[in-house]
Formats: sequence, structure tokens, C-alpha cells
Amino acid sequence: MAANWVFTSGRIFDGHCVHPTATAVAVSGNRIVAVGTDAEVRAQAGPAAEHVDLAGRLLTPGFTDAHLHAGQGGIERLGCDLTAVTGGADAVVAHVRDYARSTDAEWISGGGWSMSDFPGGNPTADLLDAVVPDRPVFLINRDHHGAWVNSAALRRAGITAATPDPADGRLERDAHGEPTGTLHEGAMDLVTALMPVETAEQQRAGLLEAQRYLHAHGVTGWQEAIVGDYAGHLDISPAYRELVREGLLTGRATGALWVPRTTTLASVGELVADLAERRRVNGAGGFPTVSAKIMIDGVAENRTAAMLEPYLCPCGGTERPTDGGLGLTYLGYEVLVEVAAALDAAAFDLHMHAIGDRAVRYGLDAVEQLRARGGGDTGRHHMAHVQIVHPADVARFGAHGVTVNAQALWAANEDQMTELTVPLIGEERTRHQYPFAAMCAAGARLAMGSDWPVSSPDPWQAIHVAVTRRPPGEPDREPLLEDQALTLQASLAAYTSGSAWLNRQEEAGSIVPGRLADLVVLSTDPFELAPEDLHTVGTDLTLVGGRAVHATDRQGAFA
Repeated sequence: MAANWVFTSGRIFDGHCVHPTATAVAVSGNRIVAVGTDAEVRAQAGPAAEHVDLAGRLLTPGFTDAHLHAGQGGIERLGCDLTAVTGGADAVVAHVRDYARSTDAEWISGGGWSMSDFPGGNPTADLLDAVVPDRPVFLINRDHHGAWVNSAALRRAGITAATPDPADGRLERDAHGEPTGTLHEGAMDLVTALMPVETAEQQRAGLLEAQRYLHAHGVTGWQEAIVGDYAGHLDISPAYRELVREGLLTGRATGALWVPRTTTLASVGELVADLAERRRVNGAGGFPTVSAKIMIDGVAENRTAAMLEPYLCPCGGTERPTDGGLGLTYLGYEVLVEVAAALDAAAFDLHMHAIGDRAVRYGLDAVEQLRARGGGDTGRHHMAHVQIVHPADVARFGAHGVTVNAQALWAANEDQMTELTVPLIGEERTRHQYPFAAMCAAGARLAMGSDWPVSSPDPWQAIHVAVTRRPPGEPDREPLLEDQALTLQASLAAYTSGSAWLNRQEEAGSIVPGRLADLVVLSTDPFELAPEDLHTVGTDLTLVGGRAVHATDRQGAFA
């Protein structure tokens, strides 16, 4: 055979485990053609166009991110990008000031600020007014469930003390009822409706930047977790189809079509018909959108995650109910059940966002009921985030075939967890957070994703936390429920073969002869590292279908 690539002298993770004997892999065209010892592969492959001496490094399948927002992330990276800003509120405000000085745009937009940088997680308009007094500012936060605006934006939208909270959101207010500058969930739409519409050029540039950034972290496939209009961003489908037509989409992208939070029982049929038509158009254009995204609730930090018991008062360490109540569910229970059944019947995979224990239970109930009706046999239904899971629901994931789509980076005692979440949910529910090991032990499938730009798309940051239950680079932190940690093998399998299966991309995700040559050369062999160093693993080379889409200086010229 004529091999394009031969990799030798390393270790091979095949998507499930480290291969017991293989040290080499050969690629011809876009496929893996040989896996074995150096001598075996060289004998089969013969001369190769490119030879890579792994020198003990690990070769893995390309990573598949089962839940991210590439369109949003790329566009935000090209705007006022706050994701890498450290140093607290002053540093964030200074970055906004510097960005505003660099552009004459009518609106200052972007995002990536962290709630933990501000008291109570709620920055105020006056901070922005001090640096951008004359133009409206809209900055979505890192978790994309809230936004920070200045007074000019509030005035532009006509938001005053008399403005009611929308059904699916909340305005942060002062003691007099005046809006303070933080908009939670659906309240963001009061401002985004007035913002300039994203152009096709912005979407295209954002997607290309996102793809470059993801490949640099070894990500070769992903699921776009919201395909539709959301939080000021437009449906990214046309941009994906355009890149496919031009041969510029190198990543194996799939998408989850957005189920609007305004869906009612009466509109279910119309909704499913619309999604099916959009699926057809996208599929014909080379962008498969076989999942449907249902956001069941919000997030715990702003009390919009749906809880079985009320939130607690964060004041003075006391534990008593507050006006936070039980949080929000964006679709009524009956609507959720009917939407899930109708989507399953139309051959959609359900992609459910669930943070609170009530949201998790509702999502599991919906799948259980559609299976009781005789559905669900072919659907690859999954639940993303699964932060707080009541012990009674842990075994239901495996029992009902609901894949755990884990964003493992969040399962640690970092500042947002300790300062904002734990005071609101209390000690007992803190012990119910991210029970990955228990769900897997009870038979659940596991996939992994980042939710980028909510958090880093680097798989090794998430794998680090999955294994240690500590934030990267903070080995002295108390682990969050250490008994729920996963092994390195299980975590790496989830981020490769597990997520590829979930995305219906089974030809990728494994290093087996005949499979697609989506491969990553890591900077080291992580199985030889101490767990506290896993976050330091890097990506030296990324291939998609046998084509190099990223290489570092450390990889150097191919031998």
C-alpha cells in the first residue's frame, strides 16, 4: 500500500483502552489501514509520505465534543472576548474599556465574564457606564444564561422599574426595584432584540476561527448544541452549509435544532414539522442536524435551575427558603413529555439541558414515558450537564438508555461553586452533584463535551477534573465528591468513542483498521503522568480524515 502517514514508537489509545501491544499506526487516504507493532506496521505500509516518531507520546482518536457552541464561541472571540481575563472585576472592566477604544461599532458586544468576579454574581451597569457611557454594551456571561449591560442599553430597550420580568427570565433589581444591569435568561431578549443582526460574514469568520481553535485542542468533531436563534445569535446553519460547499469545513460537525421555550401543546406538531424540514435542508447541505435541543431549566448560580426543594438563603450561612423558590422550567411538564415523544417519533435524538434535580427528573420522566409508548428504540437521547441528580434518579439513566453528556470541568470546588452555588443549594444537595461514577456504575453511557465558550474547549482541562475532581492547577483544593471521580481510561473513552457514537459518527472515535483517520498526537503519554498534571497535556498534531489541520512547533518537521 501507499501510506500517507506512519506513526511509530508510541502508545496507542484505541478509543476504549490503551492497546496492549500496538506502538504504530498507518494511514492511507482518509482511513486507518494498519495498527500494530513498529515492525508489523512498517511491513504492511512500506514507504510513507510522512513518518512521525511518537517518541513515547500517546496517539489517540480525535476528540469529539458532544456539547459546544462553535458559532457563538468563534464570534465572541472576534469581539470583546473576556474569557481569558483574570484579575477580578477591575481587570474585566479595563478590558471592556480598551476594547471599546479600539472600535467605533455602534454596540459593544461580546462575552465570557465570570459570575465569581462580581458580588453575588451580578455586575452592575454603573461599572460599564464609567468606561463606556455613550454606547450600549451587551456582554453575555460565561455560562450564556445571563448578560451584563450598561445604562445606555437599558435606556435603548426602555427597561425601567416598571418593566415586568419575562416568564422565562428575571431582571436583577435594587431595593427600589430599579434594574441594576444584569439580565437573567429570557430577560436578555429585551436587549438583544434591538442589537444589530449578525451578518453572514461575521458568522463565517466566527466559524472558521472556532474550527481553528478547536483543532488546536485536538477536537475533530463536535455537536453544535443550539442551532437556531438564541441570545442575540442567529441560526448558524447557513454558515455551516456555506463552508461545506466551499470545502472549508474540516471538522465533523453535527447540530441540535433549538426547541423554542415558547412551545405549547398546540404548537408541537407545527414545531416538529419545521424542525424536520430544517433537518432535511441541513442534511442535504452536508450539515447533519439529527438532534433537537430542549433546555429544560437554567443554572443554579442565578436560581433558574429547576429544583425539587427551594433554594436556600445565601446570607449568614442560614438555610431557609428565599424568593428564589424552585427555579424555572422553560416548558411545562406536559409540554415537555409531548415534545419529547413527538421528536422521538420523528427520529430526532433528544439533547436535553438539565442542571437542577427537578429538571433531571423531568427529562428522565419524558424518556421513560416515550419508551412506555413503544418509542425510543433508535434514539440516542442524552442529557447534558446533569449537575444535581437526586439519588433516586441515578440508576434511571442506564435503565432508560439516556446517555450522560458530561461537562466534567465544572465538577470541582472552584470559586463559582463555593461562593455562589453551594450557599444556594446547601450541603445535602452539594453531595448530589455530578455523580458520574455512580451513573456509569449503574449502566449509563458516557459522552463528554465542554460547552465552549462557557468553558475551555481543551479536553484535558475537563479530563483533569473528571479524574481528580479538583480545578486544574489547584492540587490543594478539597475535591468535590472524590468518590465520583472517573478513571483516565473512562474519561478519555468518553471524549473519543463515547461522544463519536452519540454524534452518530461511529466511523470516527476509534483507532481500528478501516475507520476514519481522525487522530491526535499528544504532547506526552498522560497515563505516565501524576493525576494532578493531566491539565498540562497538549496537542502536537491533529489529523481529520488523514489531513493535518493543526501542528505545533513542538511537532516540528515530519521525519
